[in-house]
This record gives sequence, structure tokens and C-alpha cells, in this order.
Amino acid sequence: MEGHDAGAEWLQLSERYRRMSDGELLVLGQQNFELTEIAQQSLASEISRRGLKRQSEELPARPDPSPPFDSSGDEDRELVEICTVWSLSDALQLQTLLDRAGIPFFMGPEKATGVEAVTSNFVNGVSVQVMRIGLPWTRQPLSNYMPVNEPGPKQEAELDELPVRCPRCESTEVIFEGLIAHPAPTKDNSSPQYEWTCDSCGHQWKDDGIAKEE
Repeated sequence: MEGHDAGAEWLQLSERYRRMSDGELLVLGQQNFELTEIAQQSLASEISRRGLKRQSEELPARPDPSPPFDSSGDEDRELVEICTVWSLSDALQLQTLLDRAGIPFFMGPEKATGVEAVTSNFVNGVSVQVMRIGLPWTRQPLSNYMPVNEPGPKQEAELDELPVRCPRCESTEVIFEGLIAHPAPTKDNSSPQYEWTCDSCGHQWKDDGIAKEE
């Protein structure tokens, strides 16, 4: 019950700080030592999310401020993966849902607190994590998350067997752009089509996603 109360308090504080202006947050940050531990964590998360600058002499120093909670031994602040996003559009969709629910998140190995700060390639999949204390509140946002560019198991297995090569320059530096869904079932049960772009020469093409040996 104690963990639930702490989680509720953390989410309420997160929503309160999201409504404050940048100036108000920075002023409150100068009084960080007067806040409870949960309030300090929530305030630090919001200031980090907005990319605001704080003078280190005015606030208690952190051993690793990015991410602010990952280096702690507190189990409630442990980062837990909730899903993997495979495109910028899917990442933006998930960010909107989590922001509406007031749940801070971290994307990719860089622990970005916003899609604009992600430097990883979405084509390879980008992990999305939240703190364990906020995990129970992710159920509703995830139930409304409808990814468009999530690869299927069949495609992932096929891409592991043989490398996809550009038909123009034979380069293996190929980017998977997405699956072309058939508008309706076809009589010949033709295979689904995939869109590709060569990162070397820029050539674009479509095929059934199956790499064939020469």
C-alpha cells in the first residue's frame, strides 16, 4: 500500500510541475532542499524533460544527472522496458499517450526524455522504459497505442537469415521503410510487399522481403 501511495504522490507532483512555467520551475529548483525526496525526483524529471539549465551550486549535486534516477539503488526508480518503437511516427504517438498520462519515459540507450532527443536509429528498434513506480499507470496508454511500423516475426526471421541487398548497387546498407498492406485479400494469396531504401545510393524499391542467395 505504501508503494501505491508513493506512486500516486509522484504522479500528482509530476502533473503539478508540468503546469508550471519555466521560471517557476527554476525558482522552485533553488529550494530543492526543502522538498520531499519524491518531489525532488519529480521536479528533476520535469526540468530535465524541458532541457532547462540549472546552476550546480544552487542545487544538490548528482553523480549522474542523465538519467536522474537510473543510478539509484531504489527499486521504485528502476527503469523497466514497456515496449520497442520502430519508427519516428510510432515514437511520437507513444510519447503523446504517455505525456497525457503524466508518465515520464526514457527512449533508447541515450535515455532520451523526448523523441526529439533520440539519436538511435528507429529502424533497428528503440527501447522505451519507465520507472517501476509508474509501471501500473502505463496499462491504459499502452492499450491505446497502435504502432504502424512494427515488424512482424516472419520478417525479422527472414532478415536474420540473409542480408538484404540493393538491386542497383548490391550494398547491404539497406533501410526498411515499412510494410505495404494489401487493401483486400487477393485471389492468388500474393506475399506482402515491403518498401526499402538503399542508404548508399538512395535507390528505393519494393519486394516480398525475402533475401535470396545469388
